[in-house]
Formats: sequence, structure tokens, C-alpha cells
Amino acid sequence: MYPRSPNRWCIVWTLLSLFSLFATHAQEQRREVPKAPPRAEGEGPFEKLILRGAILIDGTGSPPIGPTDIVIEKNRITQIRTVGYPGVPLDTADRLKPEENERILDVHGKYVLPGFVDMHGHIGGVGQGTPAEYVFKLWLAHGITTIREPGSGNGAEWTLEAKAKSEKNEITAPRIKAYFGFGMGAKSPIRTPEEARRWVQQIKKMGADGIKFFNAPPEVLAAALQEAKSLGLGTAMHHNQLGVARANVLFTARNGLTTMEHWYGLPEALFVDRTIQDYPADYNYQNEQHRFGEAGKLWKQAAFPYSEHWNNVMNELLKLDFTINPTFTIYEASRDLMKQYRAEWHEEYTLPSLWRFFTPNRAAHGSYWFYWGTEEEVAWRENYRLWMAFVNEYKNRGGRVTLGSDAGFIYKLYGFGYIQEMEMFREAGFHPLEIIRSATLHGAQAIKMADQIGSVEVGKLADLVIVDENPLANFKVLYGTGALKLDEKNKPIRVGGVKYTIKDGIVYDAKKLLEDVRKMVKEAKEKEGFEIKPPGW
Repeated sequence: MYPRSPNRWCIVWTLLSLFSLFATHAQEQRREVPKAPPRAEGEGPFEKLILRGAILIDGTGSPPIGPTDIVIEKNRITQIRTVGYPGVPLDTADRLKPEENERILDVHGKYVLPGFVDMHGHIGGVGQGTPAEYVFKLWLAHGITTIREPGSGNGAEWTLEAKAKSEKNEITAPRIKAYFGFGMGAKSPIRTPEEARRWVQQIKKMGADGIKFFNAPPEVLAAALQEAKSLGLGTAMHHNQLGVARANVLFTARNGLTTMEHWYGLPEALFVDRTIQDYPADYNYQNEQHRFGEAGKLWKQAAFPYSEHWNNVMNELLKLDFTINPTFTIYEASRDLMKQYRAEWHEEYTLPSLWRFFTPNRAAHGSYWFYWGTEEEVAWRENYRLWMAFVNEYKNRGGRVTLGSDAGFIYKLYGFGYIQEMEMFREAGFHPLEIIRSATLHGAQAIKMADQIGSVEVGKLADLVIVDENPLANFKVLYGTGALKLDEKNKPIRVGGVKYTIKDGIVYDAKKLLEDVRKMVKEAKEKEGFEIKPPGW
């Protein structure tokens, strides 16, 4: 038990207010968010599909091997076989024509990887004006075949319906793991451990895959985490500043939290000469430039890398089999704002409504550019250096680190933001094969699906990504806009982009999905007479 705080009732009333706000927001989302239309894209699944001559990157950490044939029957991988050596004709070259009930896809020289798992994938919302079709097609076009929806922001019923339709492939969408925001659907705010346990039991019956936490009184949080663990539900937490002084990452991990989001709560667990972040006297959490500006100074307040306390915290998290989902990319604009709002894909792929949502605004989440300048960006670069050092070493010692984009905020676009996350993992020190493993097998392990997805192995679901270029040499070839290259005539060209995304044995033309999105954006811009310009112009 925890001692009663003299401010306990202030905290309760704050939570009541927040609950009311979130409940109203969720009702609006359920009422208005456009659902994905019936699936009109993709071919298959086939009685037998053979991917012929691929260079295979299987997601386990093994190096590429090829040429290989990958045999898929309906939605399962049934055979993987080597069919020769690089630079010579395939052993199966005499069998380029399919037999009865067989479909052959010639991918000789192309790279095949497991479908990617986005561990932090919000499905748009009313405030962003992003229909589900737009979000889903951008994800699939970038090879993302599974997402974890952290909080079910469009409402529990909406998310569960989308999950069910995706499982049946009735819509063009990645597989969805639905995590409910803590307290979602409760008739009143959860105030006691008993109420927390009952709520967890209820959402388990509803079909939730897990829970997303932000903040709760420690005894309530501990009860919910322990109950979720006992029922086999996943848990994720953004340890926000309103509650982290009472419950940092060590507290939640000890009580059964399976995944931390972003990095909040980790530096606080690493404090050695304080227990609370060094807030300036005029700090106000509701002022988002305060919130994110001061967050950029937080890692410098933590224990120095490889110090005794730093090592002790890391080792305890490793023993708890704890997963870190850093979402490096979502804060990338904090260290270079101009680079993110000038990203080349915004012009053709960002809806006008989403661009307005990104624009600096004192009353919008993630639009904290009130007067963002050199000092803030320099602080954030140092913040990243220290943060990345912890995450990379956690991986080196055997810890599970996964990829998540948190796109739809802070100039991050769905799909594109996930590939940016891969590039940031490379900056953090991960080998390209370690990044692919984090994006696939480790993500599958974190959502308890490693027996079904996450690697290219016989018996697993046919979730695959096919790309012309080698992503291990240059992750930029996975962007929908491709990578810039000079051809033999000294002319700049674009290469790459995902060619096909396969989910449950259904083959999607990734470039066709991108064309659909381009059309949506073009029509929206023409309807409004809208032109994307740098903020303030």
C-alpha cells in the first residue's frame, strides 16, 4: 500500500476531468471516423503461390541467401528451397510456367523479407481528418502487415470491428492488435485496485489484445498490470510526466508491464541525485513547448552511460524480459524541424487536414513549435545521443527492442515514418540485420505472435515484403518515394519502393496502393484549392 497524499483528492479530480475529456473525444471518434471500404485490392490467396528466385532475408538475424523459391499454399509458407547460386541460371529455370492450380511470381534477384510490425500505429482520427483507407494503404505500401493500435483512439468498438474485418481480409489493411486505453468504456473513473482488476477482466472478454497506460495512482496501476499479466494481455505505457514521479519504468516493469513506449520513465529510473525532473519554476505541462522543450534535457539528468546505476537498471529490465519500443522517429522534428516539414513525400501523400493538424498550434497535441529554435534542437541532439546509447546497449545485452512509428503526429506520415524509424535505429548503432529483426521477429514476439509471423519460415503465415533493391545497403529504398540514384547516363533517377506486400497470402501491388493515396490527396487538395507550404508562409 502507499501512504495517502494530502493532494490525493486534487489528483482524483484531475483524473476525473481527464476521463471526461477522453470519453467525449472517443465518442466523437466513434461517430465520425470513416471506416475502410470493402477490399478491392490484392490477388489471392492462391492454392499454391511460388515466389521464384528470391534473395531471402528471413528476419531471424541470418544473412541473405539466394536464389530461393518460397512456396505458399493459401496463406501459409509450406516450403523454402535454394535453387542455385548467384549469377547462374536458376535450377528451376525450366519451370517458369505454372502447373495447374499454381501461380508463379518471378522475383529473381529481388529481396524478400518478413512483413513489418509497427508497434505504435494509431489509425488516424477525426482531428487529423485521415480516413482508415488512407492510413491502411500507406502502411501496406511500406510493407507493414501488422500494427499494434496503442489506445484504440477511434473507440473500442470501431477498432475491434476493423480488427475482425482485417483478420478475414474483408478490408485492405494490416493485421490489427487492439490495445485499449486504460479506463476506456468504464462508466466512471477507475479509483481502486478492485475496480482496475474488474475493468481488465471486462476488456479481455470484449476481445482486447492489451492495454495502453499513461498515468494512474500506483496501487491502481499495479493492480491493472498484474491482472493483465495473469490473463495474458499485453501492456504498453507512455509514462507521462503527470505520473512518472510515482511510477517510473522500474515500478511498472516489476509489476508486469511488457512494453514501454517512447522513453519517458526510463531516465527517471536512472536518476541518481534527484527523484523528480528538474522542472523550471514556470513550467506548465499543458504548454507543449514547455513539455517537449524540457523533455529534451531529461537524459542529461540521468546516470551517465555504463555507470553502476545505469548498468543496474538495464540489467534488471533484461531479467524481467522487458521490451523497449523507442519510437525514435516521432521526436525527430525536435532536433531538426525544417527537415521534417520539408520531407519530400508531404507534397503528394499528406492530406490537407493532416497538414493543418501538424501546423504549430498552442491547442493541438504535438504541434509545439511556438518558438522552436537552435537551443532546443541542440539539446535534443544530445538527448538522442544518450537515449540511443542505452537502447543500443540494451539490444547488445540481449534485450528486445521493437520498431514503432507513432505516425500521424509531429510531421510523421504513416508508412514513411516507419522507414525513418529504421534509419534512426541505424544511427543508434544497430546493424541492418538487427533492424530487420527488430521490425519483424522481435515485434512478433512482443505481441505474442512469433509462432505465426515475424520470420520467413515453413509453417508461418505468408506475410512478406518484396523489394527490387537491397534494403540492407540503403533503407531509403523502402520509402514509397524510393531512393535517389544516378544512372549510367549520369541522370538522377528513383529506385526502389516496396514492389509487393503479401499479407495472409494476398499479394498487394504496393505502388498501386500508393497511387490510390496520391489520388485521395490530389482530390482533397483540388477540392479545397489547397497548397502545402512551410508553416508561417
